[in-house]
Amino acid sequence: MSEREEEKEDRDTVLTQAYAKTRKSLIARLDNWEDQRTWDEFYQTYWRLIYSVAVKAGLRQDEAFDCVQETILSIAKQSKKKLYDPEQGSFKTWLMNMTRWRINDQFRKRKKDTAMLVGEWENDRHTAVIDRIEDPAGDVLSRLWNTEWQKNIADAALARVKAQVSPKQYQIFDCYVIKQWDASKVQKQLNVSMAQVYLAKHRVGVVLKRELTKLEDQDNGS
Repeated sequence: MSEREEEKEDRDTVLTQAYAKTRKSLIARLDNWEDQRTWDEFYQTYWRLIYSVAVKAGLRQDEAFDCVQETILSIAKQSKKKLYDPEQGSFKTWLMNMTRWRINDQFRKRKKDTAMLVGEWENDRHTAVIDRIEDPAGDVLSRLWNTEWQKNIADAALARVKAQVSPKQYQIFDCYVIKQWDASKVQKQLNVSMAQVYLAKHRVGVVLKRELTKLEDQDNGS
């Protein structure tokens, strides 16, 4: 394993541990509410998206995880009032705005806690990392959100697929389709037949397409 791969693995381990802790805390706060399982699935689907955007907006890791928890908690509370109306816009935009407000909350909290001159991130060009590359002609958060959204949808769909197919089939699909190894390399490295390679590509691909469609339909309010 290369040094770069080891660093990525260490970073992923830290994120996984923080995710588990934040998830447990969130679910505990949802203790008296119905359909906890649905919110757990929602959390698993969108936490990385919210976290990634929060970090790139300039929050520290701990602040970003607080942002994740508060965003989803706020959505859970508001969902009882049915404040999200598909006719008023996409779910993606609605979730972006909910995240934006919680990011701002974290910057206000930082300002209060440290007594530093830190304004809301989109108005302070000295604090938020994202502002340092802002194009005055466009909304940098929207552009960042769109990029991270697409990546998150793909990652979330793959995570769901992984839970539905055999470990071996997923491993073959990962190597052949995602990592784009040659079929002969997959066959040799994983000790499988060429037929298994093509079968895994087809079967896992069908499940992946189905899960991507579900996630895209959610954004369209279906």
